[in-house]
Amino acid sequence: MANVKAQTISSQLWAIANDLRGTMDASSFKDYILPFLFYKYLSTHQEEYLVDSGLVDPSEGKSVNELYKEIVEQEGLEDCLMDIAGSLGYAINPEDTWVSLTESIHNGTVVPGDYQRIFENFNANAEINQEASADFRGIFNYINLGDSGLGATTAGRTKTLNAVVSKIDEIEYKDESGKDILGEIYEYLIGKFAANAGKKGGEFYTPHEVSIILAKLVTANLENREDTFTVYDPTMGSGSLLLTVRNEIPDGSRQGAVSFYGQELNTVTYNLARMNLMMHGVTYNNMNLHNADTLESDWPDGVDHDGIDRPRSFDAVVANPPYSAKWDNNESKLKDPRFSDYGKLAPASKADYAFILHSLYHLNTEGTMAIVLPHGVLFRGAAEGKIRETLIEKNYLDAVIGLPANLFYGTSIPTTILVFKKNRTNRDVLFIDASNEFEKGKNQNNLSEENIAKIIDTYRNRVDVEKYAHVASLEEIKENDYNLNIPRYVDTFEEEEELDLDEINRMIEQDNRDIAALEKEIAEQLALLGVKL
Repeated sequence: MANVKAQTISSQLWAIANDLRGTMDASSFKDYILPFLFYKYLSTHQEEYLVDSGLVDPSEGKSVNELYKEIVEQEGLEDCLMDIAGSLGYAINPEDTWVSLTESIHNGTVVPGDYQRIFENFNANAEINQEASADFRGIFNYINLGDSGLGATTAGRTKTLNAVVSKIDEIEYKDESGKDILGEIYEYLIGKFAANAGKKGGEFYTPHEVSIILAKLVTANLENREDTFTVYDPTMGSGSLLLTVRNEIPDGSRQGAVSFYGQELNTVTYNLARMNLMMHGVTYNNMNLHNADTLESDWPDGVDHDGIDRPRSFDAVVANPPYSAKWDNNESKLKDPRFSDYGKLAPASKADYAFILHSLYHLNTEGTMAIVLPHGVLFRGAAEGKIRETLIEKNYLDAVIGLPANLFYGTSIPTTILVFKKNRTNRDVLFIDASNEFEKGKNQNNLSEENIAKIIDTYRNRVDVEKYAHVASLEEIKENDYNLNIPRYVDTFEEEEELDLDEINRMIEQDNRDIAALEKEIAEQLALLGVKL
């Protein structure tokens, strides 16, 4: 994270989380501190809207929240909520705003049912704007307010939640220039929770350095464009990879410059992604996220939930799917257009190629796809070998990049990035072996900016680099029976320096002379002391 203040604040929040979570493990406590950060963001964002739209005028000497309550009394709650939700996609009742909640905590008037009421009201209001309803519906449902880890009694759990809210409220979420950095803080905390969760963390977070590589690969040849850039992640986790792609697009932070599409099986993680994107300034009408099994429930056809035609193919597809996961490879899937052109299905015990074919199916003819997978996809035979051969013969595979081991949470295995394009005119494949270039970390290896730059520069230049990269012809790949194992194409063998035996013998002789001289000196000193050997 480039923002030093955001880093500092995030560290403070991480320390607070450790202090407050008691017996609850960190991977579970994230389900409380992250949603409340998001709720603060939504409430603050609504306050800004009330002022910017002219609905309230804080220059009158009253707070925005006080003025909001007065407007509701004058115009009615329903009309005010409809106005707010029509613009923001959501609306928060006056008694449920972050300011109202913190005031109640400070006054000691919070009762155990208050948190349940706040989230129930939010859910009800999420249906006001039908176009945005799917983006906000049930976003706080996964918060278990009755978790005994928060406290043994209802009062104890309320006390813990009050402490979480109060600690979050104590911190100023702006940098030195006044810029809101809540999104950066949220992203940092997701990474911290993922690292602490170990194997579980690998289910929802791609290390930022790897995300940067994927993002740079799919935007490597992107020229300035005025139309909207579409990016899709079929296993989006917390949505961080989608946001990293935006950072690589010229003027990507401009509203409407990028449309985000993603699907995630785990409901809690899906909610994290919705929160993450919105806290980074992505509006509900620029994101389309689904909570579903990607391999079983393909991206919806044609018209989406809001009645608008959505593309089935995208300018960029990025993915870090679960490695060698099990899936239902029922033969009926051979009729599925995602898989039908390849004659074989990925084995039931290893869904890697199912994710590849799904992702490739949704790539448009001018786009680029980058997916991270275990090395087995490069050389395993049987059905996977047949699919791999077909992909190569169709000329979709553009590059194979080997990454160092121990980069990811939850697994120490080395991984590979496969890059695909559908409009290739050349028939070769670029192989990059970046497995030996990394910075050693305490628990994990890391990629430096120089490591990342070398990978991307080599991809763009597309020429041989001694002991690092090789552009392999189709004939070479055929000669290897379509085996893509990187050492077959990039020789990283380092010859050991030849030993000078004469010099070694001279050194041994000198050592023996030094030892003899030392032993003689010791014997003389002992004789002076009257010690006989």
